[in-house]
Order: sequence, then structure tokens, then C-alpha cells
Amino acid sequence: MHIASMIGSHPHVQGETNEALIRAIEEAYACAATCRICADACLGESMVSDMVQCIRLDLDCADICAATGAVGARRTGSNEAVIKWMLKVCAEACAACATECEKHAGMHEHCRICAEACRRCEDACRKAADTITPSRA
Repeated sequence: MHIASMIGSHPHVQGETNEALIRAIEEAYACAATCRICADACLGESMVSDMVQCIRLDLDCADICAATGAVGARRTGSNEAVIKWMLKVCAEACAACATECEKHAGMHEHCRICAEACRRCEDACRKAADTITPSRA
């Protein structure tokens, strides 16, 4: 993907990339889009009042995933401790959203798709967090 190429070309990276972090960034951006679409689809359901918590978690997850992708992609003056915490928070948000979407997956295909995207992002973020050891300055 373009993210790997862009990060690899960054002058502070000089081709030495963290593949787990790149995967987490890609999954976070994809999950953010998927969660936004799921929230919108939930709003279109006839029993929208039954979907309030799903919509809330979709939107929270989308915002957290987008922020995590953005923070993780910044390589100039990188703050590894913050990146590690963002990845952990993103994984937790994705887990919560996936659990909620799984409750509705039998009735709503968009929730099934969203739950799968959230689980992929959760896994990628946990793996990426494990690769980061913040330096003590």
C-alpha cells in the first residue's frame, strides 16, 4: 500500500520500517471508514432506537482509529510512548465496537462487516503495540 511506501521514504525512517505498525495504521484507517459507514447504516435501520449503542461505539471507534492512524504515521519527532498508548486504546475501542456489532450481525450485514474490520484492527494494534519499546529520555 501507499502507507508503507510513504513511511519507508521518510528521511527519519530511511527504509527501516516497522511492518506491524504499518499494518496497524492501514487497519486503523480502514476500520475508521468502516465504522463510519456502519453508524450511518444503523441510522437507516427501521428500529434505529435499538441501534443507539452500536452507533455510539461505531463513532467512538472511528474517531479513535483515525487518530491512531494519524499519530502512528508521524515519524518526525516520533513519541513512541504515545504511539504505544494510542495503539492500546485503539485495540480496546475496536474490541468494544466489535462486541456490540456482533450482537446485531445476524440481522444487519453492515454490523457483521464492521465487527470483522474491528477485530482485524484490534489484532493489528495489539501486535504493533508489542513491537514498540519507548525510550526513556
